[in-house]
Amino acid sequence: MLRRVLPGAALSALGDGMSFVAIAWLAIRLAPESSRGLWVGAAVAAYSLPGAAGAVLLRRWLRGRGGAGLVLVNAVLRAAALGLVACLAIAHLLDPVGYVGLLGVSSVLSAWGVAGKYTLIADLLPAKQRVAGNTVFGLADQLSLTIGPALAGVVTALAGPAVVIAVDAASWVVLAISYARIAPLATRAASAPAPLVPPAALASAAEISAAPSDAPEPESDAPEPEPGAPEPEPGAPEPEPGAWAVIRSSPVLPGLLALSFVFYLLYGPIEVALPVHVATDLHGSAALLGTFWAVFGVGAVIGELSAPFLRRLPVWPTMTAIVLGWGLGLVPLGLDTPLWAALAAFFVAAIIWGPWMSLSMAVLQETSPPAALAQVIAARSSLLILSSPLGTALGGPIVAGLGARGTLLASAVATIVLGLITTAVLLMRRARKAALAHTAH
Repeated sequence: MLRRVLPGAALSALGDGMSFVAIAWLAIRLAPESSRGLWVGAAVAAYSLPGAAGAVLLRRWLRGRGGAGLVLVNAVLRAAALGLVACLAIAHLLDPVGYVGLLGVSSVLSAWGVAGKYTLIADLLPAKQRVAGNTVFGLADQLSLTIGPALAGVVTALAGPAVVIAVDAASWVVLAISYARIAPLATRAASAPAPLVPPAALASAAEISAAPSDAPEPESDAPEPEPGAPEPEPGAPEPEPGAWAVIRSSPVLPGLLALSFVFYLLYGPIEVALPVHVATDLHGSAALLGTFWAVFGVGAVIGELSAPFLRRLPVWPTMTAIVLGWGLGLVPLGLDTPLWAALAAFFVAAIIWGPWMSLSMAVLQETSPPAALAQVIAARSSLLILSSPLGTALGGPIVAGLGARGTLLASAVATIVLGLITTAVLLMRRARKAALAHTAH
């Protein structure tokens, strides 16, 4: 069933990879030269930030939908809003305010779309195959950054960024059709009884999803019912645990989500600074911006392929190393280095970045009860959809104050500091645990 939607998902990811260049470049074209950074930041943030609000405000209506249904409604909205952006831009009827507003409408359901994709993987694959499933879809996303930006640079140079956005809208139509075709089958598969799992397999799964060595293991996947809660009637479905209750009950999820939030927040200004850096500091074109993101995509694909192997390592050291490596790799972009050196550094940083999504998603899938998985992933998406665009929105004023190159350097240094702080916290907790063990003996 996943094979049926993978081509549509790959095509949609390619369209999004093309829009990665086109959205920023169209903002540069529409905005006054004196406020380019602000409008680029607003446009890039609008393409994802409203998804955080949608994850909270629309929970009442969307929480009962299956994974395929969530992806479907998000794809339909994306296609309609982006199609309107393209038509208005081609007709020269689009201004910066209307552009940012339509991008915001297009992203209202984005958190639910991400939740739907990974919920479907969890519904259809056994636990041991979920990292591989995440990696396959993650590779489609990363390949989109390999081919999409380079292709977008060429198309933008020939026909303009509005045409690229029109192609992205068409790719969302294809994705909607793909998921509409499998939605009934996915619903039946998700509601089928789960096979019995031998105790040895349960023990193996517990080892895979283990928290850092200094964290206590959870007693169960879901929070305990409150005292005095009424017993469910025989045959009645068990009540669904809330997303945040599941997250709070896990020894690893709160810290991982906090680290992810700050990590993505510090990444956000890059999406503003890089286009402005290419357009002003390097006096380049959309093709050069596409080259930067294509190089990033190639590196991210290579890094994504390592995710199933890295998952065997402890969660915290692995994720902390990714944060530190990404920050160090960004430093040359913020310095006055040759173009080839900046591209090489961005490539290495992308290799390090690549496995982050698959690894963090695997932790969520393995530590969340099936009934709450979509809500937990949507809660995670709402945090990250808030953090990265918030960083992007802040990137506009930062670029205006520090310049594009200064913003890239500031993001790199702040990310390195985040990694060092996380490392220090882990070492202190480990030392405290060793001291307590020594005292007990």
